[in-house]
Amino acid sequence: MFGSRGAKVVVNDLGGDTKGQGQSSRAADKVVEEIRQAGGIAVANYDSVEDGDKIVQTALDNFGRVDILVNNAGILRDKSFPRTSDTDWDLVQRVHLRGSFMVTRAAFPVMKKQKFGRIIMTASTSGIFGNFGQANYSAAKLGLLGLSNTVSIEGQKYNIHCNTIAPVSGTRMTEGILPPDLFDEFKPEFVAPLVLWLCHEDCEDTGGLFLTAGGWYGKFRWECTNGVMCRKSREEMVTPEVVRDHWDMITDFSHSYNPESGQEATAHLVGALQEMDSAGDTSSENTSASVPPSASPSATTGPMSAVGVKVQPKTFTYTFKDVILYALGVGVSTKDENGLQFLYENSEGFSPLPTFCVVPAQAVMMDGALWSSIPGWSVDLSKLLHGEMYIELMKPLPSSATLSTDMEVVEVLDKGSGAVLTADTISRNESGEPLFRTQWSLFVVGEGNFGGPRKSTKTVPLMDHPSRAPDASEEVVTGVDQAALYRLSGDLNPLHIDPSFAAMGGFAQPILHGLCFYGIIGRAILKHYCGSDPTRFKAMKTRFARPVIPGQRLVVDMWKEGSRVYFTCTVKDTGKVCLTGGYVDIINQELSTAAADDVSSTAERTVACAGLFEEMTKKVADNSDLADKVKAVFLWNINKNKSLAAQWTVDLRKGPGKVYTGLPNDGVKPSVTLTLEDEDMVALGTGKLNPQKAFMSGKLKVSGNVMLTQKLQHLLKPQAKI
Repeated sequence: MFGSRGAKVVVNDLGGDTKGQGQSSRAADKVVEEIRQAGGIAVANYDSVEDGDKIVQTALDNFGRVDILVNNAGILRDKSFPRTSDTDWDLVQRVHLRGSFMVTRAAFPVMKKQKFGRIIMTASTSGIFGNFGQANYSAAKLGLLGLSNTVSIEGQKYNIHCNTIAPVSGTRMTEGILPPDLFDEFKPEFVAPLVLWLCHEDCEDTGGLFLTAGGWYGKFRWECTNGVMCRKSREEMVTPEVVRDHWDMITDFSHSYNPESGQEATAHLVGALQEMDSAGDTSSENTSASVPPSASPSATTGPMSAVGVKVQPKTFTYTFKDVILYALGVGVSTKDENGLQFLYENSEGFSPLPTFCVVPAQAVMMDGALWSSIPGWSVDLSKLLHGEMYIELMKPLPSSATLSTDMEVVEVLDKGSGAVLTADTISRNESGEPLFRTQWSLFVVGEGNFGGPRKSTKTVPLMDHPSRAPDASEEVVTGVDQAALYRLSGDLNPLHIDPSFAAMGGFAQPILHGLCFYGIIGRAILKHYCGSDPTRFKAMKTRFARPVIPGQRLVVDMWKEGSRVYFTCTVKDTGKVCLTGGYVDIINQELSTAAADDVSSTAERTVACAGLFEEMTKKVADNSDLADKVKAVFLWNINKNKSLAAQWTVDLRKGPGKVYTGLPNDGVKPSVTLTLEDEDMVALGTGKLNPQKAFMSGKLKVSGNVMLTQKLQHLLKPQAKI
């Protein structure tokens, strides 16, 4: 039937018997010949379904693509359960379940790339209801249904549909099992029309289970009793006797419901808990006729069921490479002043941009755990828009780290045309200290009017800018490949790179990630008002008003009042504002200066390497002509746990030289700046750490005239050779 409708067909059959023994090309060749005689196009393949990649490759080699996959291979090894051997079990699983998995896994990436695919799994009523002598077959067939359901979920956003059929049909496998009159009546030709419709581009069903026999077709769904809550409060325990006493209600289908997803089934259970909390009494007297949660008010299902949902902490590890990739993604250039501070791991003060914190936070947001954890609301991710974004840094971001991030939905608002979900995250370092928090406000189109609150009590507010001309403005040109680069930091949504996918979303071309131009604007404010010092960047909030196309020019207008910088961002090409209500909170320079003074005054008693600098002081005093030979100023930044703990200046411009704590006291710019951890400085000075290895591994960062470091060997122990 596929061939008669113009499809190009690969017919796969290993050619074994119904028990999986032997091999022959006859079965596949016969079907291919039937198709060809009818004027169709077909080729044969004789591989085992366990070699699924070879079967798919046959289609690619002959026809260049794979649009439809019908998994139909099967064998029987029927035995009563106690007599089923390991071989009987394993072989049936390998052909039915593993075989379907292997062919589907090979075809899925092809379908994903072309944004179209239709997959059929062939199950059986034996898998749904069981059948004597078919424990192996039943288990494999129901396993195919679970496989199909998951493939349908994962494939939906790529226009890949997956459905399951459970046919009763007269085939080689059922010959001798079905009565002769039914065998003749249940022809495979009656199954084929259902398969063709499920595989048609106009059929929207996916994740379904369909029964068919002799021209009859039906869709199968699960039914569950309404059940009963057997405890009166969360503190009360349940005994077997209580279950016994409620058994008639537990098994009563007069008040049943039909869950269509795992989320809906879970929502029913959560709804029962919420009803228990609100009623305070769930005895049989007041629950025997209770309404199923699926039909109850939106407090138990729908968007409000998301409030309070928490996601277990997720770990995220990043290195200097991730930091640099993000900086490039938001437009930092080696030509920028202080650009190397964010692009070169050995640069003095190398650190992530403050807005880099969206990367680990988004990794948690996008792994799917949040949406699968909402009990009574299935969110269509294609209708999800990023509304507002807030970040707040508690500590400066280290250049590399392993973070643990947890997330909680704190609010869902009813905006009529949609629902606004607000989720908070907190990211902690390996010591459990909070590094930063983020807040995501997400707009779900078409999910409004559910009776929820309209005004927020949890969302960090937006702020209007002062009613005067901007204090500063900057124009930034985004690159045409900006989205292609930024997506490598974790947001792989094809909306930002695939024109066909963007068209499905109603955009003429792929759009730039909102968090990309969020980072671009954060970088502009960091430069104008923080002196490119990330430690002075405290928090940032804004609303995404309109999309930006890669290559467009952005104009950032900024107003500073106290420790807050207000901003808006406009697309110069269109005159439309793309970011509104925005502000950045900064730490005033005076505080930073005070902190630096404190570092200098406590340097000698906080770091272990202080003794090395005492030794340098003596050597400088004993070598009065040393400064005349070196003629340079060296600044040492000594860190503890990647935070500045002490500074020393070695001034060898003219004799006699001098060594002192803190920055150069006459304001001169150091010739060379060396930055490393306290313990590494001790190892360097005692010869336990090779300076070249320290530099290449990133333990020792050097900026300025690197060649001048050769002259420092006179100040350290000879074996250091720095």
